Amino acid sequence: MEAAGIPTLCMTSALDITRAVNPPRAAFLDYPLGHTTGKPGKPELQRRILVEALEAFVSLAVPGSVKELPFRWSEDESWKDRAFAEGDERTERFDTPQYQNEEDRFRAEGGNPPPCPACRT
Repeated sequence: MEAAGIPTLCMTSALDITRAVNPPRAAFLDYPLGHTTGKPGKPELQRRILVEALEAFVSLAVPGSVKELPFRWSEDESWKDRAFAEGDERTERFDTPQYQNEEDRFRAEGGNPPPCPACRT
């Protein structure tokens, strides 16, 4: 989409993953996963978060830049202890891509991409 002149923005709550993926531009919110655009039932906060994130289209000129949003989930960081208390059961990360199946690998490597409705290709 970026190549077609359509700017994109990744909103994320997983900074290490976002930096590894390296999207054209991203806005990072240090909130629990699943709350990338704010707390449930707080529409004014959600709006402020989105407005601040969208500003990244203006301020992030270097590809791969990440804007760290100034909002905090709570007054302290104790929510992180609770979020990770159950342990991290994710599989080990590798420097090379890992695919769920052969079709994923094929498409990720550019084989037979699905048509892009935005690009009309």
